[in-house]
Amino acid sequence: MLIRILLVIEEPTLYRRVSRLIAQPNVVLFAAASAEGLWEGLARDSCDLVVLDRSGIPGPPAEFISALRKLPDRPELLVLQEHEDPQDRTALLAAGCFAVISLDFSDPVLAQTLRALVSRRRESVINRLRAEQPDEHYHLSDFASASEGMQELLDLARRVAASDSSLLILGETGVGKEWLAHAIHTEGPRAQASFIGVNLAAVPDSLLESELFGHEKGAFTGAIRSRRGYFELAHRGTIFLDEIADMSPHLQAKLLRVLQERKIQRVGGEQTIEVDVRVMAATNRNLEEAIEKKEFRSDLYYRLGVVTLTVPPLRERREDIPALVMSYLTRFRLRLGRHAESVTDEALEALIDYAWPGNVRELINVMERAVLLCEGHQITLADLPDNIARRRRSASDGELGPSGAGLAVPQDWLSKPLKSVRKDVIIALERAYLAEQLKATGGRIGETARRSGLDPRSLYDKMRELGLRKELFRAGGPEPVEPS
Repeated sequence: MLIRILLVIEEPTLYRRVSRLIAQPNVVLFAAASAEGLWEGLARDSCDLVVLDRSGIPGPPAEFISALRKLPDRPELLVLQEHEDPQDRTALLAAGCFAVISLDFSDPVLAQTLRALVSRRRESVINRLRAEQPDEHYHLSDFASASEGMQELLDLARRVAASDSSLLILGETGVGKEWLAHAIHTEGPRAQASFIGVNLAAVPDSLLESELFGHEKGAFTGAIRSRRGYFELAHRGTIFLDEIADMSPHLQAKLLRVLQERKIQRVGGEQTIEVDVRVMAATNRNLEEAIEKKEFRSDLYYRLGVVTLTVPPLRERREDIPALVMSYLTRFRLRLGRHAESVTDEALEALIDYAWPGNVRELINVMERAVLLCEGHQITLADLPDNIARRRRSASDGELGPSGAGLAVPQDWLSKPLKSVRKDVIIALERAYLAEQLKATGGRIGETARRSGLDPRSLYDKMRELGLRKELFRAGGPEPVEPS
């Protein structure tokens, strides 16, 4: 992240010397004209480090440092001594000073010392930000998968992790787009810096520009002090912009400029600030359709999508469900202090057969609930939500017996592997189901999506995949036909 340093040095020659020696690409310097203007500067702008001439400390050092540490950014104090004074140095450090430096040093030594202290301060700020984030560990190995689609995705993700290119991650809600972005960051060259995730749909458009790029004091009503935005916090790290399709045209233009120039401008500010940030973005919408409707800029789409990763929905990789179930069972058993250690065959089959409109996020919630409700060592059908368990009970109460007798198996299935047959059956079932729903609603997408438990975007994608068009189901339209 960018470190903001307030210099409070009244003597012009000394000010020029210190500002020249402490300047570096990852530092933003601003000044208070005098010790009297110190608090005004701190009230106006965010600050990580105050560099102050020893003669400028107002009052007892301990009280001054304590007041500094109570500010929102909790800045540290670096004191400059005109001449080395061991006794005064000891007293200042005991009062809580971050460091005390003698100006007797030569310029090269002083520059090296100042830059080392700035780096130390940056690390402490980054560690504080990490401590405030959830204690999660993100690695691409967490996505170990038996499905071909996920294996191809992970192979590509590993190849791009070491690069610095922008990424666009596509996929339905709940498939784990932010988790994937965080794992790529963790395994890339920026792993030691910040990962800042922003859900653009969760922030009102009127506030989003300030959240992303920061603002200056007085930029708008309520801006009582300047504030740094997410791009400054993510400096030298990664920023993840979720729901990028919901960004307004105005902010799309500003984001495009940041990607091209690597500079930001705070709301109400005149100066530009250089930032070194890897940008990852994600959406569950079809951006190509949004471009056709003039809702998303094509130039921004191409700039973001240097590499595009599409995460398959859970229903298209059902072979991964058993491993995911056991992984989350273990996680929640330890977290909740429960005794569940396994899942009955009947419950596991119910989980595999379910359509998972909420994808992995829904599976996580289901497993947490099941572990919490389970009274023994095995999760049973009774521990699962009714909408999942009911489907399994209905199948068990039908024509099929325990051995599967009563189901006529086409002979051509026997020449195919089970994985291929399962895929054919799922496609045929999904097409027949959605065709009936579309027929019942007269081709109305919103109503069909509601009945099917899908969001409209996912329904459109599935219809395109299955060769279904809403026009075929409207009153008076032609009968739907099987795709060739």
